[in-house]
Amino acid sequence: MQQDILINWSPQETRVAIVENGAVQELHLERPLERGLVGNVYLGKVVRVLPGMQSAFIDIGLERAAFLHVADVWQRQPDGEPPSIARKTEPLVPIEKQVFEGQSLIVQVVKDPMGSKGARLSTQISIAGRLLVFLPQDDHVGVSQKIPAAERDALRARLQTLVGTKETGGGGGFILRTNGEDASDTELAEDIAYLRKTWARTKQASLKLPPKSLLLQDLDLLQRVLRDLVGDHTHSIRLDSMEQFQRLRAFGQELMPTATAKLQHYKGERPIFDLYAIDEEIARALGRRVDLKSGGYLIIDQTEALTTVDVNTGGFVGARNFDDTIFKTNLEAAGAIARQLRLRNLGGIIIVDFIDMVREDHQQAVLAEFKKQLGRDRVKTSAGGFSQLGLVEMTRKRTRDSLAHMLCEPCPSCQGRGAIKTARSVAYDILREILREARQFHPREFRVVAAPQVVELLLDEESQHLAGLSDFIGKPISLQAEGAIGQEQYDIVLL
Repeated sequence: MQQDILINWSPQETRVAIVENGAVQELHLERPLERGLVGNVYLGKVVRVLPGMQSAFIDIGLERAAFLHVADVWQRQPDGEPPSIARKTEPLVPIEKQVFEGQSLIVQVVKDPMGSKGARLSTQISIAGRLLVFLPQDDHVGVSQKIPAAERDALRARLQTLVGTKETGGGGGFILRTNGEDASDTELAEDIAYLRKTWARTKQASLKLPPKSLLLQDLDLLQRVLRDLVGDHTHSIRLDSMEQFQRLRAFGQELMPTATAKLQHYKGERPIFDLYAIDEEIARALGRRVDLKSGGYLIIDQTEALTTVDVNTGGFVGARNFDDTIFKTNLEAAGAIARQLRLRNLGGIIIVDFIDMVREDHQQAVLAEFKKQLGRDRVKTSAGGFSQLGLVEMTRKRTRDSLAHMLCEPCPSCQGRGAIKTARSVAYDILREILREARQFHPREFRVVAAPQVVELLLDEESQHLAGLSDFIGKPISLQAEGAIGQEQYDIVLL
């Protein structure tokens, strides 16, 4: 499998496409104006301590002071205890005994400011790497709870050997992330070195910069490409901006030289995303229907609670009998569904309705192919077998907003329902509303302002009902077409 990473950069937006064997598999998008502050490390200044609330307000240079609660103040833990366990067992030292007004503190944002509330802070710093999370104030070496318990002890021992101790020039707290379960010692050692260099730079900046300064900003999408997306199977990383190419190369040469060696500046006349028709792929990824090469198709519906995928044979009649037609369609759909989950970044609960198969061996073959394709996903997935209703239930970890949520918003006409009332339904709503208004008010005339198609219906097919209502209430009813409003919208003006 050959993987190429294409990066289209502009001041307002960075777009990244991961292409495998000529097909787009993943899309990543970031807009500077929408970036949050979570993960950023600041040198804050304590402006107020509130013992009654066991909290303090910290100025980190934002519009509003940030909030630090006593539970988020780091305390040295007993030897050998993970921070999460020790925090539950050790009594909290009152905040007024830990911080004071005018003090400078290294703090990290754990929650973005919202509305009138400032950002929430922690003094326990954690720096995420590709495979590890570094806790520079701790000495505990841990393993993600999502990794099977039988493997944790061996992984912890390996990691402890690589981390070393303070006496040997190592030490520090490290937690192995889920995606580091199968990493080699070389990959882990590179991540440890990168995290230690990052923290050393942050500490050095805290000694030189004044309070309220940003010490460490969470990596942007370009930098995360080198840290998170590049692997042994990556052939090239092509970026269409010389300025950003030089910046990214300088960032990676010291910290991630292996990944940086694959970085290339794209100088072609054609826009880089035109090489693999990626803009067309994005447009298709926002639709409900996905056509399969065989003539079958998928229908993908994303709701707040879950995502459903329905497989249909469509026009595929190529097999010798109907069972083979269904089987081949489901096999092709298994790969297409796994790709669409990555492409659209769909997470949470996902229900797949394959076409019903009579033969048990067909079901097992489709399920095996589906799980094989899901295994290529860098995001954690879990799929069960066929239920009694013939459905496959699975989950995919939510890592960021789906592509549709990032690029789209609810339709102003239907408010996200996917359908609007017919012109006739709206016309009848208007007639009922006029009758209600006539019982409460006694204007000289009722004027209806509505969409042209609704007004046309009232003047043509429903004109008899409109005239009858006018006679019944004893008031004239005039109509005004307004092309700028939606079909469901209307106003009744009392004159």
